[in-house]
Formats: sequence, C-alpha cells, structure tokens
Amino acid sequence: MRCLLAAFLSLLLGATAVAAEPDKRPEPGTTVEMPFLVAPVSQNGKLLGYVYISSKLICSNQSACIDVREKLAFIQDANVRDVNAQPVGLPNDPTNVDIDRLNARLTANAKRIVGDSKVVKMDFGKVRETIKYAPLHPSESTAGLVSPAPEQAAPGTPAMGSATPAGTPAGQVPPATQSAATPKPPVK
Repeated sequence: MRCLLAAFLSLLLGATAVAAEPDKRPEPGTTVEMPFLVAPVSQNGKLLGYVYISSKLICSNQSACIDVREKLAFIQDANVRDVNAQPVGLPNDPTNVDIDRLNARLTANAKRIVGDSKVVKMDFGKVRETIKYAPLHPSESTAGLVSPAPEQAAPGTPAMGSATPAGTPAGQVPPATQSAATPKPPVK
C-alpha cells in the first residue's frame, strides 16, 4: 500500500511539474519566422527612437503554417500598420516594450487574416535578444566611445557635425582648413 501511495504521489508531482512549465516548445514545423518589425517609440509627441522586433508565429499545426506563409505579406502589413498606429511601450516607460499587449495585438492581426483556429500566438523567444531599442540620438547609446569632442579634434580639422562654409562643394575641405591639412605635392 505504501508503494502504491508513493508511486501515486510521484506521478502527481511529476504531472504538476509539467503543468507548471510556462511555455512548452512548439512541435517541429509549426512555427513561421516573421520579417523584422520596426516600431517607433515616442513620448509626448517626440520621437525617441525605434524598437526592432524579431518574432515567430506559432501555428496550430503544420498545414496551418502553409496558410500563414501564403498570407505572410498581409500579416506583416497589418503588423506594420499596428505598431505605427499604437505605441508598443509601457505607458510609464515607452522604451520598454509591453510584451503581453504586443503579443495580443500581433496575434489578433494574424488570426484575423489567416483564421482564428490556425494561429496560436506570437513568440518573441528570449526578449533581450529579439527586441532591441535603438535611441534616435546616438549620444544616448554611444556616449564615451571613440569619436573625440570638437575641442579635442586635431588643429585645422573641422569639428564633427560642423557645417562647411557656403559655396564649398560636398566632400571638399574648406579653404580655411586646407592650409592646416597635409600639403599637396608640388606640380611638375
């Protein structure tokens, strides 16, 4: 009797461990790689940057994946329109993507286009690897890297971001800085 009880408990504990597993892997052949999605990030009407999103669409079975692939352009079009019409970030932190809400929106787009029974959900994988925020101004992400500050630039070279004088063709050094540049070889 004790052996039977012990076997029953171990079976019960094993079953709850499987049920507690948050996301099981989809069956082979039931996922479709989605094209990259670029979503603008703004706050108070000011563009802050972009979020680059990589995802997979999990289908209910292998034949549903064929239908999804046939309608992939339409799904991507709906997703692009969606992320440009509504923010993808959290209300208090627009640079941090609201994964659950984004998943619900993109899944709803796919279900509307392909059919409710053919689509299970979007999968973003490891979020830190598949969803990346890129600020609009590089100074936010590249502060302290290689390029010198304008006051640290070599004498006679224009500072980064400084405009060339009017009348100077693009790609040519303005006359004022030519004297400090490497001298030209003499013409023979």
